[in-house]
Amino acid sequence: MKNVVFSIAALIIIGLIAGLFFYHMPSKHAEVQEPNVQETPAKQPLYANEKIDYSLQNDEVKITFDKGENWLPIPIEKDALFNGEYNGSKEELIENSYILTKKRIAFLYYEQDNIKMLSSIDQGESWQETLISEHYPPIRFRKTAFLNEHFGYVIISGDRTMSQEMSNVFLTLDGGKTWNETNNTNVTRLVADGGFTNEQTGFLSFGILNPEQPELHVTQDGGANWSEAEIQIPEKYRKIFVIAEAPFKEGNQLAMLVNQGPSGDYLGGKVKGKFLSKDEGKTWEFDREVQPDE
Repeated sequence: MKNVVFSIAALIIIGLIAGLFFYHMPSKHAEVQEPNVQETPAKQPLYANEKIDYSLQNDEVKITFDKGENWLPIPIEKDALFNGEYNGSKEELIENSYILTKKRIAFLYYEQDNIKMLSSIDQGESWQETLISEHYPPIRFRKTAFLNEHFGYVIISGDRTMSQEMSNVFLTLDGGKTWNETNNTNVTRLVADGGFTNEQTGFLSFGILNPEQPELHVTQDGGANWSEAEIQIPEKYRKIFVIAEAPFKEGNQLAMLVNQGPSGDYLGGKVKGKFLSKDEGKTWEFDREVQPDE
């Protein structure tokens, strides 16, 4: 009788051990069915407007269209992009001296007394070097932009002596193949900003050294004639909002920000005045204060 009990107990113990052994064994069927998350990466979002960036490392100018995965070398010497009276930090390109879009890449530069532009309209497959002006003195202010595939502008200043300098505006109507200079404003104050809102309407803002009020000149005939715009500044903001920035389109009218200049201290010096024009820039009325984070 005792032998029978021991035999049954032994069988139960062996069964328990076998059950535990098979319980901990991995199931091949489970391995086949369970997805491997490391081998199935999540889909990356699609970007309609991927950022185009540039690099100046190792004294080489390069751009990328795919967030840095591939870099395209630009056929230009880095130093050429900083020539002139104002050289910038050379750690980054001078603001407004270049264009980086999928439809147009352009670099405005000064080389051997000539103002030139290197551009591409096929994402760097081919390049065009264009002479904008020759025998020009060392440049200070420089700005270029295209409003469409045909019309673009270049604003340059140079030959600075104390608070005086020459300034010139050049326009293209054929996508940058040829450039023509507009008539001069005959203003010799230092250029602060400028730009065009269409092929006929353009602006030049003057005065960057201790200005007391903004001075904005406007053309409505493609640069054939320039006249000073009337900016109606409320008494409260006189000698506060003193430098006009380039106007821009806002609905059916033009808008413009006027900043406080380098010495402004009103509410920290960063608040700007917003002005509106209903006559294509001839006259401007105050709209409101604009905070730095707007």
